[in-house]
Parts: sequence; structure tokens; C-alpha cells
Amino acid sequence: MASAAFEEIVEDFEFLEDWEDRYRHVIEQGKAMDPLEDALKVPATKVDGCASQVWLHPTIENGVFHFDGESDAMIVRGLIAVLRALYNGLTVAEVLAVDARGELARLGLNDHLSAQRSNGLTAMVQRIRETAAAAAE
Repeated sequence: MASAAFEEIVEDFEFLEDWEDRYRHVIEQGKAMDPLEDALKVPATKVDGCASQVWLHPTIENGVFHFDGESDAMIVRGLIAVLRALYNGLTVAEVLAVDARGELARLGLNDHLSAQRSNGLTAMVQRIRETAAAAAE
């Protein structure tokens, strides 16, 4: 149930054989994102449970989910880019139907992230799901 953008990342990962190359690819994804406006880096958009500073700013227009994000850690910024590829452009119902753990497992991220980074990734997914669930009500 992943978006075309996420499937592209999966395909890229299949060509990158070692984790160091994959790690660099995730970081490059983050570098390619536009920075989040400072005005949006407020307590309401901050994600708790992450080792680094993380802000997610979701928007829902006509039932379609989008979010932008920012982190002070390059790898986390890359993880935000991966999550954007997974979720942006989906309907609220589709966001809720995504098996994030299963989709991210296709990238092998769980095997290579520290426990703190994994917890932070889980916190970001939870925030996305909570936003979508609130919009679905």
C-alpha cells in the first residue's frame, strides 16, 4: 500500500548493497527536502520521544494528507523524507491503512537504527497516525 515515491526508495535500496550506502542515501533524501519554516517549529509540531529535535507539520486538504518536517540530526531528517515518501499524497483512510512497520522493514531500517532512532521513528509514525485519525473523525 506504499506510494510510488516510497516504492522508488525501495528500488534504490535494492541497488545499494551495503548499509553505509543506504545510510548515505537516506541522508541525501533529507538534504533534498525544503527546510521547515522556523515559525512552524513550535511545541505543537514537536515530536516527543525522539533523541534529536523533530518537528512535523501535517496538512490535510480535501482528505489528502501531506506533511513537512525538520530535524537537527541529518539521519533523522532523512527518515522524515522517507516517511514523507510513504505517506504524502495518500488519503486519510489510506494513511491509517499503511503498515508502516512492514513497509519500513522492506528497507531494513529496523536492523540498522539504534534503539533511540527506532523509538523516534515510531514516535513520528504515531504522530502521523494520530493526525490522520483525528481528521477521519
